[in-house]
Amino acid sequence: MQDPTQAKLAPLPKIIFASRWLQLPLYIGLILAQAVYVFHFWVELVHLIEAAFGNQHALEILVKSIGYVAPPEGVLKLNETIIMLVVLGLIDVVMISNLLIMVIVGGYETFVSRLNLEGHPDQPEWLSHVNASVLKVKLGTAIIGISSIHLLKTFINAENYSEKALLWQTVIHVAFLLSALAIALADRIMHPPGAASHAAHAAHADH
Repeated sequence: MQDPTQAKLAPLPKIIFASRWLQLPLYIGLILAQAVYVFHFWVELVHLIEAAFGNQHALEILVKSIGYVAPPEGVLKLNETIIMLVVLGLIDVVMISNLLIMVIVGGYETFVSRLNLEGHPDQPEWLSHVNASVLKVKLGTAIIGISSIHLLKTFINAENYSEKALLWQTVIHVAFLLSALAIALADRIMHPPGAASHAAHAAHADH
């Protein structure tokens, strides 16, 4: 019996199947975007450390980057609100970086080629059972986390936002929540929890 891995495809199906490699430059581009996020993270962190040691220029850069409006009176000083907004910004970068990793690793494994990480000590736990549906749910929950950080930053700095901006950010966050719930519900309907175990038991019984 011929090994299915050695089965030869007809020319047209072979070309169509090989077209999946056109996605490779996209994932390489996301890796470069990840590098940009790492650089941005360290720039912000260095500015925060410098501001903590009294560097006024670094503090002004931080204040401008987070959209914080200092009170008109007195000298600009590093306070708890500024630190909190900067740290939340750093957490935001980390969460977006995690999202990129899920898209790069999970997307490549699902749509391009196997990474052959079975048995590797650093294999992500979720990668062992990743598929298009699982990836969508995980991306949805990651986006909710990122949206939550943005919303928290807005509420901390609420005096510098209009009521309309606060309302719309809240509405958008709720929309993300409902979308993720809808995706998770659709995945649960299409793949009931007992279906996989039932299929496994049936296959075992056939043997």
